[in-house]
Amino acid sequence: MKASLFITCLADLFYPQVGKSVVEVLEHYGVEVDFPMGQTCCGQPAYNSGYHEEAKKAAEQMIRVFEGSTYVVSPSGSCAAMFREIYPQLFREDEEWRERAEKLAQKTYEFSEFLVKVLGVKVEAAFPATATYHHSCHMNRFLGVKEEPITLLNQVEGLTLKDLPYSHDCCGFGGTFSVKMKEISTAMADTKLSHVEETDTEILIGSDLGCLMHLGGRLHRQGKEIKTMHVAEVLAKGLKK
Repeated sequence: MKASLFITCLADLFYPQVGKSVVEVLEHYGVEVDFPMGQTCCGQPAYNSGYHEEAKKAAEQMIRVFEGSTYVVSPSGSCAAMFREIYPQLFREDEEWRERAEKLAQKTYEFSEFLVKVLGVKVEAAFPATATYHHSCHMNRFLGVKEEPITLLNQVEGLTLKDLPYSHDCCGFGGTFSVKMKEISTAMADTKLSHVEETDTEILIGSDLGCLMHLGGRLHRQGKEIKTMHVAEVLAKGLKK
């Protein structure tokens, strides 16, 4: 089976180890991974800021780049949702581009969703630690991907996964929201982290790097020792060779 990695801006610029982890896990389960050159930002910041014509230009580029891919896999529920939910809407009045956008949408998956729904993997990993999981908004509400990361993490030997109170509440990142409304954004992050501390765990796991960057930054500012990790990192570190 072949799949293309859609790395996303945050993984490319700040968390390259997450992209490497995704590739390592996919290859462990027999997937031949390629990386189409020419991929850029998916256009979500422009779209969320109301610049839909600029977002269309980014979307056209990404549709062209991944047109030859069998599957597209992303370590971000938010960016995968841009492909799946927003691109077809952007081109709803342009038949040619709408059809091309819908083809991309149909073969795009968030990482954990791909492992569970397409590969049907039985996790072969051990990672002794206590952790809790934060459900990110776009992945949860746009993609409807809720249980897949939990299903995977519950199969990791030695990993004790504790329930996070109000785990589906927003962390306050929201892309440009965190810049435009920084006081509200910070307060939301601190509320989320107060619930994380209630779990008395070592690691906060998530599936969207925007959330993990936001919450990890606040943890660093507060001098807390709780680590943040992407699901792919947990699986990759625990893979049984």
